[in-house]
Parts: sequence; C-alpha cells; structure tokens
Amino acid sequence: MTHEPPFQKPHVLLVDDDLQLAELMSMRMTSRGYHVTVESEGKGALRRLAQERVDAMVLDLRLEDMDGMDVLRAARQRAPELSVIMLTAHGSIETAVQAMQEGAYGFLTKPFHDHELMQKLTHALERSRLRGEVAELRRRMGEDGEPLLLGISEAVSRVREVIARIAPTDATVLLTGESGTGKELAARMLHVLSRRNTKRFVAVNCGALPPELLESELFGHVKGAFSGAVREREGLFGAANGGTLFLDEIGEASPSVQVKLLRVLQEQRLTRVGADVEESVDVRVVAATNRDLAEEVAAKRFRQDLYFRLHVVPIELPPLRERLEDIPLLAQLFLERTANRYGLRPPRLAPATVELMQRYDWPGNVRELIHEMEAAVLLAGADELQPRHVPRLGQALERPPAESAQLPGVPGGTAALPSLREARDAFERAYLAEAMRRSSGSVSAAARMAGRNRSDFYDLLKRHGLSAADFKGTSEDGPTR
Repeated sequence: MTHEPPFQKPHVLLVDDDLQLAELMSMRMTSRGYHVTVESEGKGALRRLAQERVDAMVLDLRLEDMDGMDVLRAARQRAPELSVIMLTAHGSIETAVQAMQEGAYGFLTKPFHDHELMQKLTHALERSRLRGEVAELRRRMGEDGEPLLLGISEAVSRVREVIARIAPTDATVLLTGESGTGKELAARMLHVLSRRNTKRFVAVNCGALPPELLESELFGHVKGAFSGAVREREGLFGAANGGTLFLDEIGEASPSVQVKLLRVLQEQRLTRVGADVEESVDVRVVAATNRDLAEEVAAKRFRQDLYFRLHVVPIELPPLRERLEDIPLLAQLFLERTANRYGLRPPRLAPATVELMQRYDWPGNVRELIHEMEAAVLLAGADELQPRHVPRLGQALERPPAESAQLPGVPGGTAALPSLREARDAFERAYLAEAMRRSSGSVSAAARMAGRNRSDFYDLLKRHGLSAADFKGTSEDGPTR
C-alpha cells in the first residue's frame, strides 16, 4: 500500500534573539498553517539555509553574534529567490533603504501589528513561490520570457489549476478574454506542462495576415501553387508536428481557412495549397480570441462546426481589473525585471501608487501594466515609485469638477457618498444600457457609438449583467409595439 506524501507547508525561518517575541511570532505563524523554525543567531540561520528548503525568512536587524545586514547578504547569496522581511526596534529611513538595496522584501519596525507582519509574510511567500515556478518553467522552456500566469487572486489560481489538469491531455483548448490578459502565456503553459513539450510550440496571429497568405502559412504549399511560390513550404502545421500550434485571434480566420482547419481537427490530415494528396499531422491546437465566437456563429461569420471543435475545453482569462490583489505583486515583479534589464535598481511601490493602480481600469490589462512599469523604472530615478511617476494613470482617473448637475450613481444631498469605484461602475452600467437602448439591442452599433470594439463592448455588457436580448426592439422613442 502506497501513501501520498504529506502536504508541504510553507517553511518560514524566524531569526530573532528576543526569544519571548520569537516564540509569540512563531505561535501565530504556526496557527496560520506555516512550518516555522526559530534561530536566535545569524550563524545558525545560515547553517539552516544551507541544509533545508526555506520559503521566507523573518530576520531581526540586531543579533548577538552577527549584524542582520550581513546575514541578509549571505542569505541572498545562498538563495537569490528567498524573500526576507527585516525587523528592527531601531528603525530609520536610512536603514530601511539600505535593507531594500540589499534585496530585502519588506521592513517592519518594532512594535508592529500582527496583521502587518502576516500580510507582508503572505505576499513574501507568494513571491518566493512564483519566482521558483518561473525559474523552473524557464528551465523547461529554455526561454527568457515570463512563462507563467502570475498572481495570487482566486481567478488566476483557477485558470492555473485548469491548465495543470488538462495540459497532459491532447484536448483542443479555446482561450478567451480581453486583449492583454495573457492568452499566449496560457497557451505556452499548456505546451510546457504537456507530453509534447520536447517538440515545438508554434504561434500565429490569424488576424495579422491576409486570408490567402494565412492559408499558405498554416498548411504550406507546393512549388508553383501560385505566383511567387518558387519552392515548397511545409507550413506551420508541419513545423508544429508532434507539438502545439497556437492560433491567436482565431475569430479573424477567413471562411476558406476555417474549412481547412475543421478538416485538420477532425482527421489530423491536411492538403498543402496546390497539392493533390493529403498529409497526416500530429498537432495539438490551442486557439484564442477576444471575440464572442458564439455571437460570431449566430451572425454567420464563424462556422458552427469549427466552433464546436475548438470549444472542447474553454478557458477564460480574467481582466486585470478583476484581479486587484494581483496588481502590487505583478507591478513589483515587472519593475524588477525591467530594472535588471537596464542595470538599474528597482524602485519600491509607494502605498499611494498601489492605491492609484488599483483604482485604474487597465483596459490593456497585464500588457499595459508591463509597459507602464517599464516606463516608470526609467522615469522614477528614485528608491520609491510615487504616483507622479505614473502620471498617465492619474490623468485617466481625473474628472472635471461637478457643478450643480447630479452624477449617475452618486446620490445628492447628504446621502452617503459611494466609493469612486462604485460610482464609476454605476455610471458605466447606465451608459451601456443607454447605448444598447439607442441601438435597439445591436451590440455592434452600440460599440460604435461608445468608440469601443465590439468584443470589448460585449465583455463590458457581461461584466454588468446586461444582455443584448433585453434591448431588442427598443429605440430612443421607447419600446416598439
């Protein structure tokens, strides 16, 4: 009879020569589900690091046998991915800055509240875990890019769980979500965690090529198939044989390409452009779109049979505005990555900057966050990233001062004032409903009025629980009879 290995609790190394405080902190960490080891000396802590896996370290700055800064430097040399939280009863700005420059994750001055330590420890452990996963997946992928869907939110955790569960199979996967949510990243994870990971991962954007060129790119062609076909081309299906083919923006594929894709998915066989014979291929297809393919099928723009073939396992990538708790972690990681690329010191996120970023809607999602953090690293030139270093976000959130008119979602008089996010959501829902009413339920027409693309507008409707069917037969003059 075999036994499953026990669940491995996160290991926290607590280093403090105040044994009474150390025992109290250890009890509280243990009650949160952590495995805690206590050391009163720096040398003992370093020996422990050399012998055991440690996920995070809580380190007092003043120890009897060593200076805490020396312990921090030695610990970072032995375990670069280790997150270290510094404690001191002699806090100062200079000491905090030095600790951060040496690689400390956080800094707390005694006395501190329990929730401060636990919150910082939770984030430190998640940071260490994610960095470890990134390093492992980078090793397996042999690439420099971020190969992981990062985040501590429940939404992203669910996506990672589904990917891990279905990756070992050959099931066709359809990834949906707004632009910039990480659909290609999810596709790469599916490949890396699959049995096909020793073969190629090939990606193509179906919306970036004209129909005739896309067909040749996907399926290949024989010499003389068309003007300019001076030699044979195996195509991307051939290049991905035994591996994974990622079809991004599949909703943009032309009808002729859709027919051929259906044939490949059904039979695992294809015919090159200009050829007379079929060839067999062994390719796992992962497709992605920011459109609603069911609506495209209803509008006769996408084949229903192909939709069913692609929709075997649907995975929806959540927008960044629905993962607010992920923003600080993601932002800090992107700051560090950019700073390392340019040989700069990564700035820390000021609390006011985090609050600003969590109020912003991020229409470009994680891709936009990456670009903002890249610009901020070059702009800041300081140890702390302040709101002034991300001016575009502040400008986007600014609203002209209200005069006497009452704003939608904001009660007048002395009624309780809702939060800015609640008021913004109420206004957005009212705006969407009015646009749909004026367009008599046409999502495309309403999206044009709002200056948004139809796919994004449809996502907004879903977010606010609005259905196009509720507005059919309405107009500016009210319901038709």
